[in-house]
Amino acid sequence: MVTPTWALPPGAGPRLVHVSSTARGGRVAELLSSLVPAQVATGLSVGWAVVEGDAAFFAVTRYLHQLLHGRADALTTDRLAVSLPSYRTVLASQANRLVERLTPGDVVVLHDPATLGMAPRLAAAGMAVVWHCHVGTTDGRATGPSAVWYAFAGELSDVDIVMTPLTEFAPPLVPPVRKRVVAPAVDPNSAKNRVLSRLEFADLLGNLGQVDEDGPLPAGAPLVLQVSRWDPLTEMPGVLRLVHQLPPEVHVVLACDGQTQDALEGWAVLEEIRSLRAALSPAERARVHLVLPDDDDTERAALVVNALQRRADVVLQKSLGEGFGLSVTEAMVKGRAVVAADVGGLREQVSPWHNGLLVDPRDNEAVVYALRTMLGDELLRARLGRRAEESARRRYLLPRMVADYERFVAASLLVRAPEVA
Repeated sequence: MVTPTWALPPGAGPRLVHVSSTARGGRVAELLSSLVPAQVATGLSVGWAVVEGDAAFFAVTRYLHQLLHGRADALTTDRLAVSLPSYRTVLASQANRLVERLTPGDVVVLHDPATLGMAPRLAAAGMAVVWHCHVGTTDGRATGPSAVWYAFAGELSDVDIVMTPLTEFAPPLVPPVRKRVVAPAVDPNSAKNRVLSRLEFADLLGNLGQVDEDGPLPAGAPLVLQVSRWDPLTEMPGVLRLVHQLPPEVHVVLACDGQTQDALEGWAVLEEIRSLRAALSPAERARVHLVLPDDDDTERAALVVNALQRRADVVLQKSLGEGFGLSVTEAMVKGRAVVAADVGGLREQVSPWHNGLLVDPRDNEAVVYALRTMLGDELLRARLGRRAEESARRRYLLPRMVADYERFVAASLLVRAPEVA
């Protein structure tokens, strides 16, 4: 069933309702937990509904995410033909329930492919429909997105506006007049980004949810940090393979950002990381720290990431592919020096030698050179970090996204009710 997370004020006129596949854990839920109250504060009547599904449903949605990030194979069309009917059935019944709570003229924002299947029923009931797709690839050779666009041609024809963080992520079959580019945003007041007191900082770093530890993170040790999902594309195992090439005093922290049980692939990546760490020499192994999130306390998990990013001398993102790379955005907002892969949205954020460094993530020598350069030059780190903070706060904070929604969605699709004297 569809469960509203935020109450819709009765009699408040046309409403804006966000629909996601999760209420906690994951980037979309994290965004909406800040975006919805920020939009309410502007005077809009805003709600948030969360769809439910079984394991088979979420297996389909993960597969759709994988396709949007990369290549399809010869079996893709057959797999989609088999899996999408049940996906559509799950969403159709939930769309019916949502329609019962809404009125024609309300605007429904469907987030990511997990909810796109609701578009036909909502449009037929007189709702304006926006699809906000947060994922994609800039690899022009990728065939996965084309497979998704073909499979969802009907749903996309019922969408009034498609919003994507990069132009390349938008479906080609959608007319340009219905496309909008809306960059991601971070909430500077959220647990993951707010300023921490000294006591909080010390407590969070002193009680990390670390696994397979030979020893704690030394207080004054130079630190390279990568915050990512346990995902094959984020190349966390590849970071471990570079440890022996870094100066012996440097420690490396690999922190999982998101629930560890999101996908079987995540557990497989974690096991690979553990195996690689176990194979290191004792001295090298003592310099590697793995941090798992507390899936039962997402706020504390966010605070731990916050503290780690503020503690890091260099924040690395050695991803083979990234939709946008909000972990880098968050580090930049905190004024950290970043070394990021020259892929996807990371290259939109980082201007080489101005506010960070970009590297080919498959060129290990280039990655090590960039890290050694940063670690060996405190003034360079300070200069790039200062510019990183300036650029990220100018372009990627939550108020800008609230304004984008007002301009692209509310002003064009919502007809505000007249004020009552």
